[in-house]
Amino acid sequence: MSARILVVDDIETNRRLLEARLTAEYFDVLMAEDGPSCLDLARSQKPDVILLDVMMPRMDGFETCRRLKADPATRHIPVVMVTALDQRSDRIRGLEAGADEFLTKPVDDVALFARVRSLLRLTSVMDELRQRESSGVEMSSFEPANGGGRVIVAAADQNAAQRIVKALPDTLDAQGYGDPRLAISQAEHADLIIVDLSAPRFDGLRLCARIRSDVDTRQVPLLGVVDEMDKRTMVRALDLGVNDVISRPLDPGELSARSSTQLKRKRYADALRDRLDESLEMSVRDALTGLFNRRYTVSRLRQALDGLNASHEPLAVGLIDIDHFKRINDTWGHNAGDQVLQEICTRLGGELRAIDVAGRYGGEEFLVVFSNTTAKEASDAMERARLAVCATPVTLRETGDVIDVTMSAGIAEAFMDDSVEALIERADTALYEAKRSGRNRVVEAKRKAA
Repeated sequence: MSARILVVDDIETNRRLLEARLTAEYFDVLMAEDGPSCLDLARSQKPDVILLDVMMPRMDGFETCRRLKADPATRHIPVVMVTALDQRSDRIRGLEAGADEFLTKPVDDVALFARVRSLLRLTSVMDELRQRESSGVEMSSFEPANGGGRVIVAAADQNAAQRIVKALPDTLDAQGYGDPRLAISQAEHADLIIVDLSAPRFDGLRLCARIRSDVDTRQVPLLGVVDEMDKRTMVRALDLGVNDVISRPLDPGELSARSSTQLKRKRYADALRDRLDESLEMSVRDALTGLFNRRYTVSRLRQALDGLNASHEPLAVGLIDIDHFKRINDTWGHNAGDQVLQEICTRLGGELRAIDVAGRYGGEEFLVVFSNTTAKEASDAMERARLAVCATPVTLRETGDVIDVTMSAGIAEAFMDDSVEALIERADTALYEAKRSGRNRVVEAKRKAA
């Protein structure tokens, strides 16, 4: 599906001209003649990028941009302001209104398409993160605190780097480097990297490509500094994945506005990624105990069984049950039961190896998958876990009551062509035998008849 571009201009000739250029590049084009129409179309059609004229009747581009960025339904849409105004104050005003770029008429096709492609890449990544993350986090919540952030500046030499550092707001923790190797070594810890692309003896584009190719730094925003007339470098930089460019001579106000936009975006993207990681973790973890949930644990057991024929390495499972757990709930309440489960799982975790997969199988039942382990070895490990569980009573946090806790466990070793169900059933049979014969013990399942 082609990207959808919304062109907003009160002059029809200008709209048609941009429509023809964009259509030739296989973009879908929507058009609006003023600010209110732009707002309505942005909400209803959700374009991927908005090209917004500044000088319009009823509502100018600055106010339209502010309203777009204030609306949760449209604030994520990149806005490129297109205008005949060429004063730096106008450019800063547009950036502060929330615009992602400011292009001057007559618009250069190469610059326009490079900008649109760059913004579309950004939109694609952010949209994917938002679709996967469901907590409703909004970008407006991630304004840089007091303008703060760690910025790395890379230039042809230390003096050139320091000149850029001095143009940045004092609230930023900015460090300049004249050696690209030093800049790369610090890039992983940066919130923003500014690279001087205008010096002939400094290959800033290669440095940008290196940063983008490294898994540890590819998410760090890049701001390139280019000569005003050097369209070729600007286009190459944007195509390499540089997030934004600023032209020389540097204006401190514009540099501050562009830096602030990139820092805010990074905080927002980082928050989305953190919440996505948290959501993925929650999808495989039991919320109460922190162990894996039943579905994940069984899936890991199924994978291990699938590889059993190829690896010929032993595989065993342990099924654990807390003894007289119903009595604990009935006597001290369910909150006490939850505390007991949490404490028992902590003790279990301290006795298991990193490669062992432990999960909550039921209410007070737990399943442990022992890779590359015989039934005898798994029984020995489970016995150590049993001793750790019963060695010290559990003390309730609220009341100080002390509860003696024991556990029973059944161990079964996998055979070739075993199914998950058959293996767990043998472990369950062994667990039942441990319960029947007095509890607080580990029983190994009988070998399968030949």
